[in-house]
Amino acid sequence: MSASHSALVPEWLVAPAEANELVAPVWPTSARRVDDGSVEIGGVSVFDLRDRFGTPLYVLDEDEVRAHARRARAAFESAAARHGIRARVYYAGKAFLSAEVVRWVVDEGLAVDVCTRGELEVALAGGAEPARLGFHGNNKSVSELERAVEVGIGSVVVDSPIEIERLAAIADRRGLVQSVLVRVRTGVHAETHAFLATAHEDQKFGFSLSGAADAVARIRELPSLRFVGLHAHIGSQIFDSSGFRESAARLVDLHADLLAGGEIPLLNVGGGFGISYTSVDDPKPIEEIADGILDAIAEECAVRGIPMPDVATEPGRVIVGQAGVTLYEVGTVKTVTAAEGLDRTYVSVDGGMSDNARPALYGADFSARVVSRVSSASSALTRVVGRHCESGDIVVDAEYLPADVAPGDLLGVPATGAYCFSLASNYNYTPRPPVVAVRDGRARVIVRGETVDDLLARDAGIPASTLIHTPHGDTE
Repeated sequence: MSASHSALVPEWLVAPAEANELVAPVWPTSARRVDDGSVEIGGVSVFDLRDRFGTPLYVLDEDEVRAHARRARAAFESAAARHGIRARVYYAGKAFLSAEVVRWVVDEGLAVDVCTRGELEVALAGGAEPARLGFHGNNKSVSELERAVEVGIGSVVVDSPIEIERLAAIADRRGLVQSVLVRVRTGVHAETHAFLATAHEDQKFGFSLSGAADAVARIRELPSLRFVGLHAHIGSQIFDSSGFRESAARLVDLHADLLAGGEIPLLNVGGGFGISYTSVDDPKPIEEIADGILDAIAEECAVRGIPMPDVATEPGRVIVGQAGVTLYEVGTVKTVTAAEGLDRTYVSVDGGMSDNARPALYGADFSARVVSRVSSASSALTRVVGRHCESGDIVVDAEYLPADVAPGDLLGVPATGAYCFSLASNYNYTPRPPVVAVRDGRARVIVRGETVDDLLARDAGIPASTLIHTPHGDTE
């Protein structure tokens, strides 16, 4: 039986005609091979990146982030303008947040969405205006809400009856009126991993449709709160607007009922727009998705004879995902006989689930290329795995790489800008890698990497005098 018809190979995976190709749009637009066969990203050689900063290494193309931010903003503002309303685009900070990235997206006209005190402080440190911040979360603490109100946050997305009372008391003590949205479970959820679908009833976020009406009624009774709109999020890695259209119908129905109690200026449809992680992923252009969502809301409002509210949305992955590439160095290579008597090559790299938890969490698919050279060798079925003490420590579950992949090769895994750094851990006492921004042939650290000393310094049982001072690459 051939590998192409084996259970070892996902149906979507096809042996590439050119194993050295950097497939668009999986890779950043600036990624290209140069004369020696190695890859540059943002005009910076992978060898320079390795030599200065070490591996594993998160590489983020600044121009790519900015371009996607501009494109998302333009798409929704244009779609909204056709209907005579306004759109606000929030960058979903949970995808990737650092002070520098906040500066980029704010420069490009985006607001920012946060969901913890830490994310709030990073956004503020990056120069985001408090009035252009939204605060999510199903269990915001009293201290987090106090800080949000103190700095003048633009809106809080309330998630439970308890939070409504907490927030009202905090705003009342300060003599302020806090704008809030109510998060709603519309019952429409994305065709995605169960952990990524966020609108079904049996999960932690938001209010049911009937519960949301009760929540709004309570908010309107409280003088320290101002109800400004409904919010819904149907999931992540969504490729078109069909799910949003159904969600919009249910949201607008509730919106129309609530208008009897006062104006509602805003409808937030969430985010979750997908990107290409592999050559076969085919998300619709963001412009098409924006038009579909706004047209659906307009149609639903017209049917009910109500004015169309302004619309907000919260893209994250689609802003930063394609801009990221993680560089690894190959450590060991071995071939095993797997199911059906077929061979699979295991390529072990110097990172793994500590810098990319998504395959272990969601079974997420990624792709990979040798980026330190080109190869004329035939393609071999490969699994890229990490160095951690878990059999599930898989970086790329199935890929065709050159059969001559060897220790010392540099491997690039693209589309790692979203949720890789954010979910990184110190599993097996592994320091988290630095994040380096590239632009116009220059590279600079935007998040410092950790060292073993950093990890040991947190252990109260280890005297500071015994730390071993291990460097983790250039910090400039």
